Amino acid sequence: MNHLGYMLIDPPSRWGGSIDDTFRFIRSIGYDGVELNLTPELAGLLDQVEDAALANDLPVVSLLTGAAYGEGLCLCAPDASIRDRTVERLVENMEAANRFGAILVVGLLQGLRSDEPDPAAAQARIVSCLQQVGREAEARGVDIVIEPVNHLQVGFNNSVGEVLRLIRDIGSTAFHPMVDTIHMNIEETSLVQPIHACGARLRHVHLCESHGGLPGTGRIDFAAVLDALGGAGYSHFASVKVYRKAGLREAVEQSMAFFSGLKSGQNLKTD
Repeated sequence: MNHLGYMLIDPPSRWGGSIDDTFRFIRSIGYDGVELNLTPELAGLLDQVEDAALANDLPVVSLLTGAAYGEGLCLCAPDASIRDRTVERLVENMEAANRFGAILVVGLLQGLRSDEPDPAAAQARIVSCLQQVGREAEARGVDIVIEPVNHLQVGFNNSVGEVLRLIRDIGSTAFHPMVDTIHMNIEETSLVQPIHACGARLRHVHLCESHGGLPGTGRIDFAAVLDALGGAGYSHFASVKVYRKAGLREAVEQSMAFFSGLKSGQNLKTD
């Protein structure tokens, strides 16, 4: 993988060090970028993030938008005012995306079946909202990826095929598909076929073990995934995602060791 980034899901107050120190450490391990979660805390610290990114030559390559769901925002909500505010938030997020030259990742903001039990009604609202977002994104030159998130965490468009149909229905050139190995492991029958289905349209990748822990300690065949990405000519970033069973520094170090080993042909699968 030519462009490997590391995802910082938690807000900066939980990184165990300053923003600058954390970015310096991640860069020292060999990562080429970071993916950040647009929590309210992070949104108030973007000046510090920009300074750290520039000082450590560690670009912010992608921004997660799902934290806004915890604020009550949702694209499929029956209440039109909630949908309007969700569109407004995504448009606001484009300012941060342009600031860092980053892409926006949309997944959880689609909502759950508890937000709208009727999938047809939900899908119509999601499409309508994202068409509005797409017009703004095209005007601002922002790329947005839709993440296929498993059905236990998001109510709609859980598979890569469903996301590809959603993007077709939106009809905006601003939207692109992405893949996440932990969600493919649940929703797909193959870790490779969805990558080929996206082809040149694939814009982003999350590399996450089957249990969310350190890569190589679960069931994901990362070698097959990386081979498929190479075969598809994928040239964008892949973000390592570890959200449990390891601390930040251990995850940063061990993940790089694992993927570096795969690149050099070592078998780093552990029990």
